[in-house]
Amino acid sequence: MKILKSNVISPFGGLNFVLNELDNQKIGELLIQQLPDLPGQCKYDWRDLLYSFWAIPFCGGDCLEDLSMNIRSGFESNPILQMPSPDRLLERMKELSVPKDIIYSTRGETGHEFSANDQLNRLNIKLLKRLGLLGNSVATLDFDHTMIFTDKADAKMTYKRHRGYNPGVGLIDGKVVYVENRNGNSGAHILQEHTLERMFNILKNECTHITAFRADSASFSFESLTVINRNVDKVYIRPRMSEALARAIGTIDNWTFVQTEKGLLQRAETFFTPFERTAKRNKQIDQLKQYRLVVTKEPRLDGQVNLFTGEAYCYWCVLTTDHQMNMNEIIQFYDNRGAAEKEFDILKNDFSWGNMPFSILEQNTVFLILSAMCRNIYAYMIRLFS
Repeated sequence: MKILKSNVISPFGGLNFVLNELDNQKIGELLIQQLPDLPGQCKYDWRDLLYSFWAIPFCGGDCLEDLSMNIRSGFESNPILQMPSPDRLLERMKELSVPKDIIYSTRGETGHEFSANDQLNRLNIKLLKRLGLLGNSVATLDFDHTMIFTDKADAKMTYKRHRGYNPGVGLIDGKVVYVENRNGNSGAHILQEHTLERMFNILKNECTHITAFRADSASFSFESLTVINRNVDKVYIRPRMSEALARAIGTIDNWTFVQTEKGLLQRAETFFTPFERTAKRNKQIDQLKQYRLVVTKEPRLDGQVNLFTGEAYCYWCVLTTDHQMNMNEIIQFYDNRGAAEKEFDILKNDFSWGNMPFSILEQNTVFLILSAMCRNIYAYMIRLFS
């Protein structure tokens, strides 16, 4: 993914074009305005610090040590940028961290560690708008979590039996707009409504209106859907199979055949109101909502019959409040979120999400957000130079 056409890490050949374009868009000024004031005697301002950090992946590096080992020597007399040492850069990044929150769920005694950084997430959105990558018009927001396996000092065991973190990420048109870190023992569905609430508040404060929200089954809970419906126009979510959902599917009698990549499958739709018991228990009947349920089914290879539907089929569903698109368009629109999921591979492999420098959750949150900014800048540069 290097801007430079080279097989080795090098500061030469194209980085100055990137830095000049960032200055043309006044990104350096934005950083200095939005980030905390530095002492007057500091040799490096936020422009120098973050431009240097972003130079690492642009030059093909994958860790902060590349700054001193492979890049800094080429900038000793460069008038565009004063490049700090990795240690100085790391110290300044630590200063941007904020204390994590420990939240206990209503069930169980396990504390769940969440690391949100509103200041940096707001800065990221301002950067996207400054580069023209995020307008004030309607937008589709994709939300998902990804496992980052690591042996950092405070990383906890994930459900995959490896230690790591489990950040939640919001994307609009493939651009990262929100990152919130959480420790590995907190699954994506746990207290997700808190993460969603913080994300929607920041987007709303930055005048970004979300018309459509797409997510997987981790967002299928009464609490999360309540938050989502309050902040978006249309919802597209993959529901988890349950007795109530299976009974709803069992009432369908108008299946039609559709040709898909998997072959000839059957598809139909019905209406479904989830979480009725939860709403009654919480005395929130007014929050119940009827959704359109689009269902695709495929014969089971083992022939096992579902108790509630009376059929030997596997089912894939999309729960939505969209009543305009037809069934096939609903499925296609939901499946398009797969492109957003590919961003996780890019972030981990090309922008060092899999190689975090700190030993503390909240400090690594700073690293994740700043690296996501670099990914957004890279998308802008590719579009510009292409």
